[in-house]
Amino acid sequence: MKHALSKSASKQSSVVMSDETYNQFRTFIYEQTGISFQNNQKYLLESRLLPRLKEHKLASYEDYYHYLRFDTYRDKELSALFELITTNETYFYRDIPQLENFMKTIVPAMMEANKATKQIRIWSAACSTGDEPYTLAIMLLEHLPLAGWTIEILATDINDAVLTQARAGVYDAHTLRHVPITLKRKYFVEQKGHFTLTAAVKGRVKFMNLNLYDRPRLKLVRGIDTVFCRNCLIYFDDKAKWQIVTDLQATLKPNGYLVIGFSESLTNMGNLFRTMQTGRSVVYQKV
Repeated sequence: MKHALSKSASKQSSVVMSDETYNQFRTFIYEQTGISFQNNQKYLLESRLLPRLKEHKLASYEDYYHYLRFDTYRDKELSALFELITTNETYFYRDIPQLENFMKTIVPAMMEANKATKQIRIWSAACSTGDEPYTLAIMLLEHLPLAGWTIEILATDINDAVLTQARAGVYDAHTLRHVPITLKRKYFVEQKGHFTLTAAVKGRVKFMNLNLYDRPRLKLVRGIDTVFCRNCLIYFDDKAKWQIVTDLQATLKPNGYLVIGFSESLTNMGNLFRTMQTGRSVVYQKV
């Protein structure tokens, strides 16, 4: 019996994706998400999709492609596909200088613009397991001039699995390594080596599944003061990036702000945003 299982496993591990099928997957994934796989990334896609072949007992990548396109449960399988092809490396207080500049420059500007309503709306796009929006919630809760203000933080991602983790609000010590100890004690409850967020923080963030490449659904998001879309645009080609940034700009209020990652830029998009240099950070303000 063990010998038979070994032969079966060996046979499945030898499944190879043809160039034609790879191009079909590349096109399909791009149409669904805007994420581009390059010519030299076939092995990467093969390795990430192989577990799905095993899960559904499919003999080939061609069978899996057909499953994604035509099976009755294809919508559910798309969520599994998105989980496999997206990267979810994140942690609390990531890129602290950028966050500090946000508090020093953008927050006062938002308060001035919204002093009549005392309401601020922030969107954390591609939020992964919630580390970024929860970080923002903590920082804004700690900002005394915002006492009495209504703070709404929308957090979205294409991956249902990470959104489930985010809603739970449970993290390990490594993820919280940059959180000041006083804030860790104030906003987290430790139990058996894990840290659970308090209701005061979780209640400030609303999570939702949203594909940044889905133009009709992005039209549902409007009236945002600041969008955080950090370390996400690097996965898109110029065409998809232009579409996404254009749609992000449309979600912002007049003179709203877009914060992207240190390694990202909005070259050739000067008609959408003006560039603001704040310390070592570059922030983009809606034109």
